[in-house]
Amino acid sequence: MVKVLTVLGARPQFIKAATVSRVIRDAASVDVSEVIVHTGQHYDEAMSRIFFEELDIPSPHYNLGISGLSHGAMTGRMLEAVETVVQREKPDWVLVYGDTNSTLAGALAAAKLRVPVAHVEAGLRSFNMRMPEEINRIVADRLSTILFCPTDVAVANLAREGLTAGVQNVGDVMYDAVLYCGAKARNTSRILRDLRLTESGFALATCHRQENTEDPARMVGIVGALATIADELPVVFPVHPRTRKRLSELGLDAGLSRLRMVEPVSYLEMIALEQGARVVITDSGGVQKEAFFFGVPCITLREETEWVETVNSGWNRLSGAAPVQILAAYEVQKEFGRHAGRPNFFGDGRAAERILSALRRNRAE
Repeated sequence: MVKVLTVLGARPQFIKAATVSRVIRDAASVDVSEVIVHTGQHYDEAMSRIFFEELDIPSPHYNLGISGLSHGAMTGRMLEAVETVVQREKPDWVLVYGDTNSTLAGALAAAKLRVPVAHVEAGLRSFNMRMPEEINRIVADRLSTILFCPTDVAVANLAREGLTAGVQNVGDVMYDAVLYCGAKARNTSRILRDLRLTESGFALATCHRQENTEDPARMVGIVGALATIADELPVVFPVHPRTRKRLSELGLDAGLSRLRMVEPVSYLEMIALEQGARVVITDSGGVQKEAFFFGVPCITLREETEWVETVNSGWNRLSGAAPVQILAAYEVQKEFGRHAGRPNFFGDGRAAERILSALRRNRAE
């Protein structure tokens, strides 16, 4: 029996883990089991529990309840708690996803206890070491026995760093999730009707990354650009809790009156909004990709992205946070060929199956 201990704690990880957990459950009676550890990094009800319900993820075996701290304090407490769980459960693999503090803590705890680490979404690089996520993903890759890459670009990034052993391009688990949930979202979500939105008749915006929320000038620029766009096209803005707090601290609440600000939405509601939008404006790596999957043009509120394939194909434009650049990108993207053909960078929707196969095969060896 192969025992997998999965460490997760943030919304994008719930989505990615759902696809792998589903194939593990299908094989559970044969030769594999999973123990899920939720660090608690995303503590908001709308950003945690509802994702488990919608994505049919089993309830966590452990909920560590660690959130709302500085990077160092959060990672340290997670490391201590995950180490205790690993010692108790004695897994064959510790499986981590993406680039959060939960990812870093899980990889460190396992490596120090000499338990093999498998990293899903390995090889992504922004080449911006000011980003906490970049530090997390580099360390996780260095500590991993198997590096599950989503694209050829990710494989090439690792090769340039001298990492080739254990590297596999399995495809993108988020594409698996979109194929599984996209039709369900279209058929069951009421959010477009509840918000009185029409297909291709609104822009969808999200903003949560520290590089934007912690920089007053960037927040002022982003809010100003969104307000200008809202004069032409309704802008729906599901607001991350950290972003809402920051907007209030900066006194920007009044400037948001032209936007349709809503509380964080569930995964199915979010992908229903993404599918219906004329353009997506975001600093989220996951939302960039989901827009691409659905054939919706995207503007990324950063100077770089890990998902260079979406930029090189024209579906995504990097704008940074300056209003003039955001608005210039909007003028281009709003006329882009919505739902036109797109290259296949992200696999065939069977990444989770390949991940499970590799965990079995390498454990057997």
